[in-house]
Amino acid sequence: MSTESSSDARLDVTYGVDDYQDQGGETLYKGFFTFERRHYRYRRFDGGWSDTVDREVHVRPDAVGVLLYDPKRDVVVLVEQIRAGIVARLAHGQSAHSPWLLEPVAGLIDRDETPEEVARREAEEEANCKVTELIPLYRYYTSPGASCEQFYLFCALVDSAPLGGIHGLEEENEDIRVRTFSFTDISEMMKNGRIDNAMALISLQWLAAERSSLRARS
Repeated sequence: MSTESSSDARLDVTYGVDDYQDQGGETLYKGFFTFERRHYRYRRFDGGWSDTVDREVHVRPDAVGVLLYDPKRDVVVLVEQIRAGIVARLAHGQSAHSPWLLEPVAGLIDRDETPEEVARREAEEEANCKVTELIPLYRYYTSPGASCEQFYLFCALVDSAPLGGIHGLEEENEDIRVRTFSFTDISEMMKNGRIDNAMALISLQWLAAERSSLRARS
């Protein structure tokens, strides 16, 4: 068998979807999210097949993040909210300076929505911000060793002047504070570790590289 068995011509890893065998699985828990135990075999790099592998996986919908940036004022808009994963981290005695994080606007994709629709919806729900133009940044897996989630990341150019306050959906127990920062302050926060989540770091690193061209457009 060819080592490039995937039909995806963009694939640059050794094997593709034809080089593993799904052997079923079981649902361990089903609530807001789902946990499954998956069973599979895969083609080894020596050409043989592995034994059956059993792995627990966090099954969740794909998600969207959108970095709000005001190029005229050189201002980044982030949202601040408590995060259950950090609450669990603290409960297990692991270090964290706070369970509140500063992040881009984000949300999960419902089955009948496109990533762009989610970006606009979440910007309005979390930041009271109407978004028109969206710049696609990256699509990536958040934690592929343990989760099936794929993340779609965007940047939206906005007017930051009217943005602020507390937002979110009461029925989802959301209490979201909208924060604005100069790019200079954000750069310093990245350097000293005050921005400490992947979605924010990835999008802000992109912004650092593209900031001049975005400002030239405004």
